[in-house]
Amino acid sequence: MPKTSEPLPPDDLADHLVEVLGLVGLLYRRVLRKVEQTAPSQGLSVGVRAVLDLLREQGPLTVPQMSRTQELSRQFVQRMVHDAAAGQWVETVANPAHRRSPLIRLTDEGLAAITAVTDREKQVLRRTGGDLTDAEIAACVKVLGQMLTLFNEGDEQAESD
Repeated sequence: MPKTSEPLPPDDLADHLVEVLGLVGLLYRRVLRKVEQTAPSQGLSVGVRAVLDLLREQGPLTVPQMSRTQELSRQFVQRMVHDAAAGQWVETVANPAHRRSPLIRLTDEGLAAITAVTDREKQVLRRTGGDLTDAEIAACVKVLGQMLTLFNEGDEQAESD
């Protein structure tokens, strides 16, 4: 089928998006495996890395806030926070909005750790071939963002049923 800038009919769109989902799943599994292989040398598990990255992006958060944002159980996020605290990468601070749910924030060591990890990831990603353009990356982000919105809407509908 020739490439066009016109919106695709729903059936064609669905066929293409199934292909995208397949690639995203494969990419996710390979990245996860790579992170797990390098985690011991870095001292960060995949879960702790996710917590540190979220705190770097959004600032101090409570465990329930992190749980909702990452769509993970509170118990799992709490374990990752405990692991990060054991590594002295996060600390708890008083939460003026809620006495019983402290804020978790990055320590200087945590910021250094997540910065080192993302710097290494960027070194690897710089080797991506294909002469990708800014417009192509923007289109990819748009497609994935719309798919995420679709699947989030499905969760919200299921919760309200």
